[in-house]
Amino acid sequence: MSKKPCIAVDAMGGDHGPEVIVPGAIQAARTKNLSVVLVGDEGKIKNILGQENIKGLSIDICPASEVVGMEEKPSEVLRKRKDSSIQKAFLLARKGKVDGVVSAGNSGATLACGMFIVGRIKGIERPALASILPTEKKPVILIDVGANVDCKPIHLLQFGLMAEIFARDVLKIKEPKIGLLTIGEEEGKGNALTKESFNLFKLSSFNFIGNVEGRDIFTGNVDVIVCDGFVGNVALKLMEGLANSLTKILKQEVKKSLLAQIGFLLGRRALKNFSRKIDYAEYGGAPLLGLKKIALVCHGSSNSKAIKNAVLMAASFVRNKANLHLEEGLSMHREISLLSKKALENNTQQTKIK
Repeated sequence: MSKKPCIAVDAMGGDHGPEVIVPGAIQAARTKNLSVVLVGDEGKIKNILGQENIKGLSIDICPASEVVGMEEKPSEVLRKRKDSSIQKAFLLARKGKVDGVVSAGNSGATLACGMFIVGRIKGIERPALASILPTEKKPVILIDVGANVDCKPIHLLQFGLMAEIFARDVLKIKEPKIGLLTIGEEEGKGNALTKESFNLFKLSSFNFIGNVEGRDIFTGNVDVIVCDGFVGNVALKLMEGLANSLTKILKQEVKKSLLAQIGFLLGRRALKNFSRKIDYAEYGGAPLLGLKKIALVCHGSSNSKAIKNAVLMAASFVRNKANLHLEEGLSMHREISLLSKKALENNTQQTKIK
């Protein structure tokens, strides 16, 4: 394994394929402090590389003859797509030839390959997708945003643990504040899942501030917001749609009058900074926490900028030894990872988690 981070990139994933993925990976490789392995159709990848100046860059190719469609079932991918780019990328990780994987392809297949090929960190029942979002003050981590649609309270508690360690040791946030996303701030608000999860978080040693509502996500008053993957994915897609619509509405309004166009020109720098902050491409992708190797899942419609930033983020996780910190954090909270779901949930009223 190279001393500098080596990241495998699923060159065939996403809506746009290698024409967008490969240039993004090249941009990341130009930082000169990481290596990239492009996994996919060797002919197509070489053709794109031939159009770029890659002299001096650490870029290799791992051939893969199959491409996973965005609608394919994860179970089918595992059984029938043995030579797919996403499977081969994770196989490289399992063999220690790369330190992490980045894919904009089928997220379900990415999760399945991550779990069954490289495996979970001991003590983690379900890996979770953690999205980093901009706020009024500082980034917030929303977890889970789609990996686990149906969850139990113990799963949400583990999501909180993984995100807390990630926020503290990778994002360098001291004593991250953790909130539980539900329909009201008061204790007792929500469905059975959030009510039971609230009790677990309240008894834990986390810096738990209680329930938070959707309107609290962007205030910056909380560092980690925990929810199941169904709620998290709906929230994430709503945010993306709102950001895109606001941008289009603003452009439409600017065109309506000369005064508006003058105002736009005067505030162009501020508007540019605003657009950058709400652009998903700035954060690249969502880390899949809980796997033995670093993995980032990118938006299916990711552009080259998003891929570049996802590769850079994956490399930074490797340098910061994110998984090592997660394993150490789990050892400090052994009751979360080792006690059975039933034992933990049945004893929430009697046992104080240290």
